Amino acid sequence: MTTSSRKKAVIILSGGLDSTTCMGIAQEAGYELYPITFDYGQRHKIELENARQVARHYGVADRHKVIKLDFLKEFGGSALTDESLDVPDMTKPKEERGDAAAEKESEVPITYVPGRNLLFLSIATSYAEVTEAEAIYIGVNALDYSGYPDCRPEFIRKVEEVMALATRVGVEGGPIRIETPLSEWTKAEIIRQGMKLDVPYHLTTSCYNGQEEACGVCDSCRLRLKGFAEAGSKDPIAYK
Repeated sequence: MTTSSRKKAVIILSGGLDSTTCMGIAQEAGYELYPITFDYGQRHKIELENARQVARHYGVADRHKVIKLDFLKEFGGSALTDESLDVPDMTKPKEERGDAAAEKESEVPITYVPGRNLLFLSIATSYAEVTEAEAIYIGVNALDYSGYPDCRPEFIRKVEEVMALATRVGVEGGPIRIETPLSEWTKAEIIRQGMKLDVPYHLTTSCYNGQEEACGVCDSCRLRLKGFAEAGSKDPIAYK
């Protein structure tokens, strides 16, 4: 499929722990890295600069695309894009968190952004086809995740099927793959693997509140802190 001597991969890079681990894994697998980051009007806009720093660390800043999707902020419907909605404090009892969408354990939390990964993968597919990349890496996880429907393996496989039908390379017999190397790993396993690959976790952020020092109480911070503790390591970023 590719015309260059090295295989290529597009990495959906948020600037967070999981997507940065995907950068390390893809590099170890021998791919040329083509990171893509999305500015979707997120509350934690600080992650855009983290993504730029990660791209510079891997020496691919010239290939790093930052795509504006800030119309998602106009839609709202998520605590990550609508600042009138509070990011739940996971240190509080469930009934005090203000997360009306997750009062039942089976329901999707208020930090879910409708259609986000569907949009991300669609646009990453365009970048992959133009750059002749054979794979798209995305750091979705089916174990240590917050209940988002667009992180499930069945979602990824269906999108991959659509990509094969909707792209020139797909109909010509060389479909682009979606790689989800973290899908079945716990956060601790992700971190251990990342440390083996010297992934620059000090350049990442995970906090939904988007402050210079991570809040330590949102769902994303709690999962990250738990992961580092279980991995027997100290998180290198600053917390309040």
